[in-house]
Amino acid sequence: MSEIDPEALRRFGDHVDFGKTADDYATHRAGFPPEFFEAMEARGFLLKGQSAVDIGTGTGTIARGLARRGLRVTAIDPAKDLLAEAARLDLETGVKVTYRPGAAEDTGLQDLSADLVTAGQCWHWFDRPRAAQEAMRLLVPGGRILIAHFDWVPLTGSLVAATEALILRHNPEWAGARGSGLYPAWLGDLSDAGFGCIETASFDVLQSYSHIAWRGRIRASAGIAASLPADAVAEFDAELAALLECYFPDDPTEVPHRVWWVTALKA
Repeated sequence: MSEIDPEALRRFGDHVDFGKTADDYATHRAGFPPEFFEAMEARGFLLKGQSAVDIGTGTGTIARGLARRGLRVTAIDPAKDLLAEAARLDLETGVKVTYRPGAAEDTGLQDLSADLVTAGQCWHWFDRPRAAQEAMRLLVPGGRILIAHFDWVPLTGSLVAATEALILRHNPEWAGARGSGLYPAWLGDLSDAGFGCIETASFDVLQSYSHIAWRGRIRASAGIAASLPADAVAEFDAELAALLECYFPDDPTEVPHRVWWVTALKA
């Protein structure tokens, strides 16, 4: 494992459209686990009644978690198909989030309108200096930014390692392989934008996936349906199904993941 090159990943992102994967993304991609939100609450990062802005919300995994804990949440994403899935999932879970199409670098929201800005599993897709400055603009003095990731971990011999190798065979340009789930460059982004009191932490969990769900999770990833044509996606999916049946027959299977976050305060 190594640190993923954030600039290479962002360049790859120019060819990524998560709107093409909205159904699989909403159905099969596991959101941040309860342990993440429990850790944030225990540290006093989430307070009932706070105003929060979740940038790069996708299908709303962080936004829903905040709303469940009594925060008032506005969630931003450029992919309208993902926002539609997020709203549908909110109805199923009985929470209320305000969704708006927009960019992390230019949300269109008012100055000093947020106590908390969050970014889950998405900071690498942004123009990071601009996104950090936009978060600074949105936050009230003393407000907090929280950047978090929930990444699979490609341990040697694991299903993750085998899956990543298969993705690279089908999409050699994919820049997301062999990551450690740690993002030290994000600390510099926050420091450069003027944030202080920077803290970071991580913990590992096992996420259960059925074979069908893991195939859907991988189709929903940047390296497959978000960047490959439909016929290539179908070919990949058939090979992943065969790999699972032959080499990883346990169904469901436990997939190693790492939760990591960095947080900082506006002076």
